[in-house]
Amino acid sequence: MLQTLKSHINMRVKSRGQGPRGHQEVFVRIGELSRRTGVAVHLLRYYEEQGLLHPQRRPSGYREYVEEDVAIVRRIRSLLAAGLSTSTITTVLPCLGDTGDRLVPTCSDLLADLHQERDRIAQAINDLQASMAALNDVIAAAPADVTRRMNEAVLTSTTTTSGPATAGPYSVVKRSCPAE
Repeated sequence: MLQTLKSHINMRVKSRGQGPRGHQEVFVRIGELSRRTGVAVHLLRYYEEQGLLHPQRRPSGYREYVEEDVAIVRRIRSLLAAGLSTSTITTVLPCLGDTGDRLVPTCSDLLADLHQERDRIAQAINDLQASMAALNDVIAAAPADVTRRMNEAVLTSTTTTSGPATAGPYSVVKRSCPAE
């Protein structure tokens, strides 16, 4: 039975009877879930492919999501923003609760996994900082005349551009240096 529910967003939904807690279960299609979460449809399909979302399927093949899926997508986005991979999220998601303003571990063994992920991210940051320091050393070693020519090229390109630039002065492109 198709009905319009008066909610904070007035969405068209299908009602399918009682859910597991005796409440009327409401199903929305993927486009509505995308609108409610701000996540692109192709990413929602990817989350399903990775085992992060488990929509019901209609005989026609359409995916149908319940209200809890909105919260699950928000948890997934928070964990991705924290630097976790989707494979890691698959293992930690069942052990996370949501207080509305933060995610909370609900399984004792999850903390060890989260500490391991934090250590992995910290090591990646250290590696990137070392790479940046090495690059800074190379840049600092440039002779004054090379630095001057680069600065002149930057000034010239910012004052004479007549359309979208294909490569900026700091872009990595194949260059040939004439012998001077």
